[in-house]
Amino acid sequence: MVQTHIYDVVIVGAGGAGMRAAIEAGQRSKTAVLTKLYPTRSHTGAAQGGMCAALANVEEDNWEWHTFDTVKGGDYLVDQDAAEVMCREAIDAVLDLEKMGLPFNRTPEGRIDQRRFGGHTRNHGESAVRRSCFAADRTGHMILQTLYQQCVKHEVEFYNEFYVLDLVMGTNDLGEKAVAGVVSYELATGEIHVFRAKSVVLATGGVGKVYKTTSNAHTLTGDGMGIAYRAGLPLEDMEFFQFHPTGLAGLGILLSEAARGEGGILRNADGERFMERYAPTIKDLAPRDIVARSMANEVREGRGAGPKKDYVLLDLTHLEPAHIDAKLPDITEFARTYLGVEPYTEPVPVYPTAHYAMGGVPTNVETEVLADNETVVRGLFAAGEVACVSVHGSNRLGTNSLLDINVFGKRAGLRAAHYAADESVSLVAMPEDADAGVVSTLEGIRGRESGERVAPLRQAMQETMDANAQVFRTEATLKQCLTDLAGLRERYSRVVVQDKGKRFNTDLLEAVELGFLLELAEVVVVGALARQESRGGHFREDHTARDDVNFMRHTMAYRAVDEDGREAVRLDYKPVVQTRYQPMERKY
Repeated sequence: MVQTHIYDVVIVGAGGAGMRAAIEAGQRSKTAVLTKLYPTRSHTGAAQGGMCAALANVEEDNWEWHTFDTVKGGDYLVDQDAAEVMCREAIDAVLDLEKMGLPFNRTPEGRIDQRRFGGHTRNHGESAVRRSCFAADRTGHMILQTLYQQCVKHEVEFYNEFYVLDLVMGTNDLGEKAVAGVVSYELATGEIHVFRAKSVVLATGGVGKVYKTTSNAHTLTGDGMGIAYRAGLPLEDMEFFQFHPTGLAGLGILLSEAARGEGGILRNADGERFMERYAPTIKDLAPRDIVARSMANEVREGRGAGPKKDYVLLDLTHLEPAHIDAKLPDITEFARTYLGVEPYTEPVPVYPTAHYAMGGVPTNVETEVLADNETVVRGLFAAGEVACVSVHGSNRLGTNSLLDINVFGKRAGLRAAHYAADESVSLVAMPEDADAGVVSTLEGIRGRESGERVAPLRQAMQETMDANAQVFRTEATLKQCLTDLAGLRERYSRVVVQDKGKRFNTDLLEAVELGFLLELAEVVVVGALARQESRGGHFREDHTARDDVNFMRHTMAYRAVDEDGREAVRLDYKPVVQTRYQPMERKY
């Protein structure tokens, strides 16, 4: 039995972007939030370091410097109109959270405290600047709790543990491509629910689980990107993936950049502060792509620490224990718990970990989803890591993600509510069998008696992505990765689950999630193979220079069918929006 629900606005995802959108939409229209997790378990809660804004509470600063740093940090692939919007609205975004009750750290004068973060500079690179507003090293957790409290206050309706597995498109009264609603699976009952809405906001987060070594939670499987891609919409700049420099070695669990912002130093096995060689001006606070490659290079050239010489060291031992406890309580506890290392007296083993997708569902600055380079999908919006408004370009600066979800989450909620309130807009017709694709997929997997298990396929995918499409890439490694993924997708067609039940069947849903992961991994690699340059998080050892003549453009990947009738990735491109900052050599 399929249940049908009708709302003005449906928001898919209850992390920072989804709940920020819900606060705005929920006050103006009948709004539902569908989430695969209980809202306060969303991955926004794992963000540690801070949310940046040019408040100038501690040092001189302004939003134009922030914009320049964002554009330069993204290696000039940033759409500058979007960066200007984000950095200008950052100040109000922080003050909005303060008024909602978020407990930011304070200066002795009672102002919101700010600390340094990688790539954030004073006066266009003169020196590092204190721009990151923070709540110890659990800023994302505090944001998540604060936003959820506001959603409860405004009586937003949540559908918890509802997995959205299909995006239903149609045509509106004017003949334009428009959204009709979504199809979801209720974990508790196994029932299918169809949600019709005038507006749909995608806020489903990232896709870090395509990699084995990742800071991302088990649930970050790219569902929102996947349903958009399967609905015929493009994905933008998916080859650009950020590898956070300081994951716990061998585990990938994140140690915030805040540790370096508070004075932590990266050292190799010889005790050398090696970032002085790679970024002599701001050293350990260079952008993440530069630091991650520098760390990986130290290991490759034999200066790694440990018995296998396969990591470097984050040194906090010169900091006062009281300072560490006040500013970095969570991450130092992670070092003790997971590695048995005491940060007061011992350096912490760290190595880059897959952290953030710069690419995603393309949107304009109003968060409207694009069906191609220009055409807007009416009623469909996206914000947060699932989206690519391209404020991050090819490399996101630390603390710009929590800013992104608040600025563009708010914009998405407002735009979705205003669109739904337009009396000339009606619900787009939805086919009677809108659920047929989801039912067929689920029953096909559940009904299979023998075949391939999910875990070995997922492990093989993650291992080839780690080995061939991580910090360093070449044509040979990327082609090997594509060959491996093609074989895995063929095996996935025979995937089987042990649990045949309907209630709380996570075995079944992990199988569905693996389908999204395999498709999106292919999109990442195809885009990386075609981009024959090095820029930001994408580094080709066979094309080490940035190529502005041929590749100062966004990659747009579409799902297609090749001559043999097999699914394939078709690439197109879109120009980068430049306003005031011309590309220059990226030095720190």
